[in-house]
Amino acid sequence: MSAPSIRARLLLSLLPLFILAEAVIGTVSYRYVLRESHELFDYHLRQMALSLRDQGSVLPPPGPPEDREQFDFVVQIWSADGSKIYLSHTRSRARLPERATLGFADVVTEGERWRVYSTLARGRVIQVGQPFEVRERIAAAAALRSLTPLLIFAPLVALAIWWLVGQSLRPVERVASELRRRDAQRLDPVPEDELPTEVEPMVRSLNGLLERLRRAFEAQRAFVADAAHELRTPIAALKLQAGLLARARDDASRSEALGELNAGIDRSAHLVDQLLTLARSEPEARATVGANVDLVRIAGEAVAEILPLAEARGSRIRVVAGETAELLGDASALHSLVRNLIDNALRHTPTGSRIDVEVAADAREVRLSVDDDGPGIPVEERDRVFDRFYGRSAGDDAGSGLGLAIVKAVVERHAGRIELDQSPLGGLRVLVRLPREGAAPADLRII
Repeated sequence: MSAPSIRARLLLSLLPLFILAEAVIGTVSYRYVLRESHELFDYHLRQMALSLRDQGSVLPPPGPPEDREQFDFVVQIWSADGSKIYLSHTRSRARLPERATLGFADVVTEGERWRVYSTLARGRVIQVGQPFEVRERIAAAAALRSLTPLLIFAPLVALAIWWLVGQSLRPVERVASELRRRDAQRLDPVPEDELPTEVEPMVRSLNGLLERLRRAFEAQRAFVADAAHELRTPIAALKLQAGLLARARDDASRSEALGELNAGIDRSAHLVDQLLTLARSEPEARATVGANVDLVRIAGEAVAEILPLAEARGSRIRVVAGETAELLGDASALHSLVRNLIDNALRHTPTGSRIDVEVAADAREVRLSVDDDGPGIPVEERDRVFDRFYGRSAGDDAGSGLGLAIVKAVVERHAGRIELDQSPLGGLRVLVRLPREGAAPADLRII
């Protein structure tokens, strides 16, 4: 089940909040108008009583009986000796209490609640009363009328909220629409113009991802094209050697052709193996490296594997290392790195050469250096030797041209640095620096 959209979430949070605010405002307004209405009615009671205070003689209520029936006030006047000298007529024919409390008072007479104001003037007690039912009916009507604007504008405000939410999400919808039109052939950046502050970091991160995908696809296409080109030559050589083997007329020719065929197969297998190793070692192939590994142990294992080849060439490999040199990394990839560096040194040095492998570490990084006494690499070529399928030798010693490319990919995956320099032995020094925590920025520096 898919999660609700941002629009739905905003509306589901804003509309209940708006309804609650409307209810609170309506309740407060209703109670405020009720209170103000009662205060206004009290003011009218007091003013009516004070106006009667200045009358000399009391006249009967004005107007015909049918008009007096609509009179919602009761006026009662007592003389100083306690005799009643005036009583107005009302629909209920209600009488106020015969004992008056000066000022405002709430009284109940004949089962009906009244609001009464009493005052003493010129030896007379003047009482003016009004039923609470009438007061509350009129006050409630006024309070409800005050809520009319809220009730009218509530749907309009709700529609405005819906529209504003839609307008606010328009940039997100524009980005989504732009992405829906993309495919693997179109990885150009999404336009970042006029984006809200909250959306801009997301789009920038997305553009960074698209750029990384574009580079990965380009590298993949280049890798496939280069691999196809490089595989064409050994396959053609295998076909030629197979043809020579088929045409061999004697055992000696057949044996020589079979040896050439086996050597060609070995070179092809090595090339395929290097291609697979390079594909696995690409920085984009795996975003994270593994656990703590010991580069001293890895270097020892790599030297042990390649030592028979070195002895067959009469070369010497010397390892200088401490007890341990731990870092956060991929053991398999680091093994390929060390092996390819030593193999590269063996292939590009004469027989009987010397190769020194040194592993050192400090609190921040682990360093691996491979020195040889061969011819080295000219300075003008050092920016090219890490390219795929770039080879500096031919014949039987020619490698696949992928060894240093694999080394570069492994170093970049581990956020390290690689440097080429003159070796104290007279040949080439390859120095690899790897951060122990794998947190340093990747940097390939060629000297």
